[in-house]
Amino acid sequence: MLAQRMLREDKAIGMFRLGLSAELADLLAGFSLAQIVKLAASDQLLCFFRFNDHSMLSALTQTTKHAAVAPTHAAILLAGQPAEQFA
Repeated sequence: MLAQRMLREDKAIGMFRLGLSAELADLLAGFSLAQIVKLAASDQLLCFFRFNDHSMLSALTQTTKHAAVAPTHAAILLAGQPAEQFA
C-alpha cells in the first residue's frame, strides 16, 4: 500500500525510489485492495534489496565527514541501476 501511495502521489519519483519500470509501476498502482491483501498474505518473497553492492549499502549507512552529500551520493549510485522489468 505504501508503494501504491508513492506511485499515485508522484509516479516518476515513486518509480525511481522503488526501482520499477513504468509497466510494473502501472500494474502495482492499479491493484485493488483485495489484490494487495492477497499479495500480503502470500508466503513468497515479493521484493528484494536493491542494495546488492557494498558501496551502495555503505553510502546509506556509514557516517561521513560530508553527511550533507551522502543522500545525493546514494541517489547517484541507485540511478545507475536499471529499473526492474517483468521476467
